Amino acid sequence: MNCSLICYWSNCFQRLAIKIFAAVSVLGVMRLLFVFSCLVCVQIDANAQPATSNKATAESGNGKRDEAAVSSSVAGQLVLVVGAAGTEEFGAAFEAWGERWREVAEQSDFEFVPIGFEGKSDEGSDRELLRSTLTAGTKNQSTPLWVVLIGHGTYARDVAKFNLRGPDVSGAELAKWMEGTKRPIVIINCASASGPFVNRLSGPQRVVVTATRSGIEQNYARFGAFLSEAIGSQESDLDHDGEVSIHEAFLRASAGVRRFYESEDRIVTEHAILDDNGDGKGTPATMFRGVRPNAKAKNGVALDGAAALRITVTPSGGRLPFTAVELKQRKEIEDQIDALRGRAGELDQKELDAVLLPLMLRLSRLYQEVQTRVPTREN
Repeated sequence: MNCSLICYWSNCFQRLAIKIFAAVSVLGVMRLLFVFSCLVCVQIDANAQPATSNKATAESGNGKRDEAAVSSSVAGQLVLVVGAAGTEEFGAAFEAWGERWREVAEQSDFEFVPIGFEGKSDEGSDRELLRSTLTAGTKNQSTPLWVVLIGHGTYARDVAKFNLRGPDVSGAELAKWMEGTKRPIVIINCASASGPFVNRLSGPQRVVVTATRSGIEQNYARFGAFLSEAIGSQESDLDHDGEVSIHEAFLRASAGVRRFYESEDRIVTEHAILDDNGDGKGTPATMFRGVRPNAKAKNGVALDGAAALRITVTPSGGRLPFTAVELKQRKEIEDQIDALRGRAGELDQKELDAVLLPLMLRLSRLYQEVQTRVPTREN
């Protein structure tokens, strides 16, 4: 029996239990765990015998299966933009934050695109480099695009801008450069006065995080420091799935900011928000209990948090080699789980068990298939 496989199946159940826990009783979770464990053993034993023949079949040249198993070596693209520092002190801080993001990009197998981070470029202004990067021909990929802005911001005449080295950039300009992009996008503005970027950049398949909730919070924002630490720390992994989502990092970083102002006995001058439902409003970390919002949706609009929970990095390395098709299948299953969580009050325990267990098994089998493509470490 493959012990690592059992661990992956168990982790899948644990992840699902956390996702659905608010809607399922403790007894219901224990019942599902018992049934699930039995099915795992049966499934693994059933798969153990044909494993050798499957390997032989694959080695004999099963082209279709090989083609389906191919996944990109790049899990996404991370564009790191470090703006004008103003002073040496800020410059050193921004460089340290950026270095943490670089490490996360490397560990997560991202394509790393630095702008304003490695000295002056000969290819034009930072603004022009950012524009050309965002308008390049990568608009329809399934892998996410991360845009991380580290620096200072300004707000005047109802326009918020991020301070680049040279001409600045506004949220409206970024939105224009991203028009037509269908791939998932994460936009993180760690600067002061960054709140209006949520209004300008919010939309489908977008996660927008800002260090402040409005343009009038113009003092130096420390959120970027805490976020750069949280995104690369396994301690941010609240659902224990081996990955850190932007949502999990946002929650931990926001908690770090609150503790800083409390310990210094200062008035809080920054309130980070997250938007991923396209309504352009944003939600502070205080509105979440764990990773779930503790408020009800208005007018049927889904609350923030669900999409941000699914876009992840792997700070410990070793991202599982999902194909684009498998990632789409995983998203579809998790969408059904979220929908089921919303209907929990309508279903009794037996009905909930009957619907939830097949979804858990489908997701577990998907992880099992991906796990077969992970190289085995030899002692």
